[in-house]
Amino acid sequence: MNTIASHIDPSIIAFALDQSYNAVLLTDAYTGEGGHRIVFVNQAFSRMTGYSKEELLGRNPRLLQGPETNPQVIDRLRQSLRDGVFFQGSTVNYRKDGRPYTVEWNISPVRNEAGDITHFVSLQQDISSLMAAQKTTQLFAHVLNATDDGVLITDSTGTIEFVNKAFEKITGYGLTEVLGRNPSILKSGEQDFEFYKDMWSTLKKGGSYKGTFVNRSKSNERIYCDETITPLIDDANNITHYVSIFRDRTTRILEEQMFREMVRFDGLTGALTRSAGELALEKAYMQHRGGQLPMSIAMADIDHFKQVNDNWGHSTGDTVLKATAGTMIATLRANDTVIRWGGEEFLLIFGGCDVDQGLRLAERCRETVQNKHHDDVGPITMSVGVGELQPNEALADLIERVDQALYVAKNGGRNRTWVSIVEKDA
Repeated sequence: MNTIASHIDPSIIAFALDQSYNAVLLTDAYTGEGGHRIVFVNQAFSRMTGYSKEELLGRNPRLLQGPETNPQVIDRLRQSLRDGVFFQGSTVNYRKDGRPYTVEWNISPVRNEAGDITHFVSLQQDISSLMAAQKTTQLFAHVLNATDDGVLITDSTGTIEFVNKAFEKITGYGLTEVLGRNPSILKSGEQDFEFYKDMWSTLKKGGSYKGTFVNRSKSNERIYCDETITPLIDDANNITHYVSIFRDRTTRILEEQMFREMVRFDGLTGALTRSAGELALEKAYMQHRGGQLPMSIAMADIDHFKQVNDNWGHSTGDTVLKATAGTMIATLRANDTVIRWGGEEFLLIFGGCDVDQGLRLAERCRETVQNKHHDDVGPITMSVGVGELQPNEALADLIERVDQALYVAKNGGRNRTWVSIVEKDA
């Protein structure tokens, strides 16, 4: 064979192999008893196995096998040797001191000029660290997939590299649907620019950001998530990744919102409850004081309501209460407020109205309620007292004045509106 290699001194080849980074093993090709004996190992092979060259030469490589060596891999290796074909595989071998390591082989037959196999050369590499890293990665993924919290990992540019099973369950997006995309696909649009500006300001400084995110699932449903985003920083103090861990709080938050709505609105009439109404009064009062806007309120009471309950029962009374409140809510403006103040009594807030405007609105409510027919009961009427907040007047005093105006309307024959007028100082 007229090749360049045929003119290289074999000692130079052996010298080069001895300095190779990868472990090199050369065995003879004899297949009988005592065959496949080691005829050459380099220094890397000795370092990997813990055996000296002298301890290995003339021995069969099976001395490296042990309890965890995979017999199927060994059978496949032997068949490749018998067939004189290339072999690649990996299994567990054992060092001289008994410690196991995972080896990856590439074994090739060496042929002479006549084409006969004279030796087998094996390039080997200890991949124990790689296998350990893979197991750690697998364990890491298993742990992340076992948690009920969603986990999302992006690179430094925000490109998604990993999501766990809980992420898929919470958002409805599968792994293949989000890899390579940006977490912004989850944005609901309900949180403004300042929210995300604050988030990125914290993250770019290397800090963790905690907050409640209002996101959208794949099915376009709102998701409330308590989320912590943490930047991962390398030895050079550069951010390499962002890790987001979030918990689905949608059910709890929706239940809280529902509870707040139940507390805020009267379950029967749909008007504000007394406690929620007091807050609305305070808000209107502060707006009046801060913006110098007029503020008028009214107290409305259903006439002869006790007779409705006595004659037709409390179920009919409830129906009348609900219908009356609904009529007033529908009649008034969007910025007006109807409060169930107690029993069959309602307090009305007319946003930004003086007493004349308030009177017109109160009269509209009274007339609309009077014109509504109720089965069995017939028409229902209301008596109403109206008043406007005066300069330096306390809110409690206004309510007291309006309440007195209501009783004037009651005592004056009912189904009428009475205005509380404050005499001006001379």
